[in-house]
Amino acid sequence: MAVLAWSVCGVTRAHDLGSTPITWNREISRLIYDRCASCHRPGGSAFSLMEYRDVQPRAVAIRDAVLSRRMPPWGAVKGFGTFRNDQALTQEQIELFTLWIANDLPRGNNRRALPKEPMFTAPSPAVVPPNAIRLTANTTLDRPLTLEGLLPEHITLEQSVRIIAILPGGRTRPLVWLHGYDERTPHLFLYREAVALPKGTVIQGIQPGMVLALIPASK
Repeated sequence: MAVLAWSVCGVTRAHDLGSTPITWNREISRLIYDRCASCHRPGGSAFSLMEYRDVQPRAVAIRDAVLSRRMPPWGAVKGFGTFRNDQALTQEQIELFTLWIANDLPRGNNRRALPKEPMFTAPSPAVVPPNAIRLTANTTLDRPLTLEGLLPEHITLEQSVRIIAILPGGRTRPLVWLHGYDERTPHLFLYREAVALPKGTVIQGIQPGMVLALIPASK
């Protein structure tokens, strides 16, 4: 998704949800441009949401997709592992959109508040480095591993897969909970901080037929 310097969470706090009307020109356009428009734009992979007239007739369907966390398509349960490239909406962003719809989708009178449309570049494909460790079953590490991220390489949309690391001594660490992940549009799950796994750690949760690539941190 395109990256904007705006923090929508900060916007919601700044105008105090419920007291100042949320408008397309001021808040919602920024949210759409930031988190949706890299796909939902002319020439993108899905119908355009770049203009108010595009969003208005689809608002309820968009709300339902946002509330169910089907959109944006992150493909993992939020909060199970912490990722620096997390594309899932925050609760504040979801609330921003649902309150806008509940208030009958005001466009806003100040056209100057409408941000400039973002520029887009083709996304880089998800590349598995040569030192990746591909797992097809639960595995016990035979050496220490510092993990930068993960890449699911074979998983169906219907699978809900919770991957955990069981450390020596029995303590567990969540790695990723894949839910609604679409392997046709693969992407890396990159940890906010590298995960140190000692020798003897068990990677558990891999289902039959699934392939999961572990991405070691660069030395």
